[in-house]
Amino acid sequence: MVDLNGTFVAEENAHLSIHNRGFSYGDALFETIRVIDGKIVFWEDHYFRLMASMRMMRMEIPMKFSPEHLEERILSLVEKNGLLQNSARVNIHVHRQSGGFYKPETRKIGYIIKAAPLKEQFYTIAEGDYPIELFKDHYVQSGILSTIKSNNRLVNVLGSIYAEENGYANCLLLNEKKSVVEALNGNLFLVKGKTLKTAALAEGCLNGIIRKKLIEIIRKTDYQIEETKISPFELQKSDELFITNVITGIRPITHYRKTKFDDKVSRVLLAKLNTLARLGDAVLTAN
Repeated sequence: MVDLNGTFVAEENAHLSIHNRGFSYGDALFETIRVIDGKIVFWEDHYFRLMASMRMMRMEIPMKFSPEHLEERILSLVEKNGLLQNSARVNIHVHRQSGGFYKPETRKIGYIIKAAPLKEQFYTIAEGDYPIELFKDHYVQSGILSTIKSNNRLVNVLGSIYAEENGYANCLLLNEKKSVVEALNGNLFLVKGKTLKTAALAEGCLNGIIRKKLIEIIRKTDYQIEETKISPFELQKSDELFITNVITGIRPITHYRKTKFDDKVSRVLLAKLNTLARLGDAVLTAN
């Protein structure tokens, strides 16, 4: 089952118009959410990021799109798919309604919510090699538009094909200034001693939910966090590299060229992230 514009329908009966603006112009965005045992993890952060992205895209936000309404729709869909007692991946796709060419005829939106099962109940550290490389064929543009989850993901698609063709688990993306921005499917963190670095939003990295939560967690520890410009030359000098997203949590990188990395800090942070996912922001306040 999926939720198509407020109606639950079988997935095979959920059809979009051939004039859909997400298909025609990439005039759409999406939000990926993790649900555990009937609880939307970091729902408030997801909701406000979705609303902010819609405003940035000059979309008309329906009056009924309150956090309570969308939460109810998501959990009802999860229940209808038999996933309420499990872990689920939920995707919300929002597109501007059909009409017009580059200039839309309306700012009203349509949406579809999908849910699928996840194997792991909580975040775990994946084992095995995870080599990465830089993707230099195309660049992410620095600036605010790159921070939202729009449907314009061609660089990520081509980078994923490049990684598969060359035997890498993932690639790191650069912006037009040749600074490291993020991985194909998440934000990047570097660890050097007691300092962690991640790209600043101004560099064009995604405004990731787990990125935000880890920054909050790190600030409560004896580690230092810097949101800054990252040079490719810093990668091989790091003690650890890891990727973050809402589905995986933290994914340590094992190799970059001839350099091998540890995962000690990744494991410490993952434990804290799981606690935050279970108990909410009250944990940060208590600490």
